[in-house]
Amino acid sequence: MSPREDATRERLHDALRERHEEIADRWVRLQLEQTDAAELDEGQLRTEAAQLLSALMDGLSGDTPVRRLVASHRDLRACVMELSLHRARAGASPTDTSLAVLCLKEALLEAMQYTTRDTAELFAAAVLINRLLDAAGALSFETYVEGREEIIRRQSRQLLEVSTPVVQLWRHVLAVPLIGTLDTARTQVVMESVLQAIQEHEAQVAIIDITGVPAVDTAVAQHLMHTVNAVRLMGADCVISGIRPPIAQTIAQLGIDLSTILTKATLADALAAAIRLTDEPTLGPGSEITAAAR
Repeated sequence: MSPREDATRERLHDALRERHEEIADRWVRLQLEQTDAAELDEGQLRTEAAQLLSALMDGLSGDTPVRRLVASHRDLRACVMELSLHRARAGASPTDTSLAVLCLKEALLEAMQYTTRDTAELFAAAVLINRLLDAAGALSFETYVEGREEIIRRQSRQLLEVSTPVVQLWRHVLAVPLIGTLDTARTQVVMESVLQAIQEHEAQVAIIDITGVPAVDTAVAQHLMHTVNAVRLMGADCVISGIRPPIAQTIAQLGIDLSTILTKATLADALAAAIRLTDEPTLGPGSEITAAAR
């Protein structure tokens, strides 16, 4: 660091130490005035301010260059990221999240005016503060985006789980009524849910009802085959119901072989077949077609 930057850094550190509470209060008020942080708890804002300013003061007391301070100082980086994640979870916009960090510039510059009136020193302080908090603002924006993506992924997963319920229709008989498009992600959820339910209920037959699936192509058929194979590995049989005439025609035209799987036109027919399967003690996985023919 140059002697001038070192002196400016020390002056900023002293301002943070001497006017810590004033800076924190000013920062909180600026956030409440300039962003939608009014929706956040003011007590939470003050806690964030105290933690971040303490981490900032600790970082400035070291010898890490200002341009790398936010990225390198563990506590400071953690404070900025937690601030951003908290706002992401609260539903704040990414712009407001970045502005919340950038508002600290004004609070720090006002504090620096109490330590010096020299124009050159104030300019050097402004450059240092901008360099420091621009990095913090960029980190907060990046963290916000990653946090929101994780929230969206988790919510999408929850929606998939809700949209693929596993229902116990009869003793040892489960059903999974599918509605809508069946893709790789949803099929994975179906498979996990069915296998877990088979274990919990000691099920012997799982019915996959595709009455509400608008179309079946090669990919969907492969997904169904993988699910059936996984069910059989658990020691249970699988029945697919709800194959309507257009879907049957499509499957035939595509040349998809479902001959090893017991299929039924309706859920009622599938349940009747499942009851026959569970009533036959000598049957094992893979013998569904023989049982259904009896």
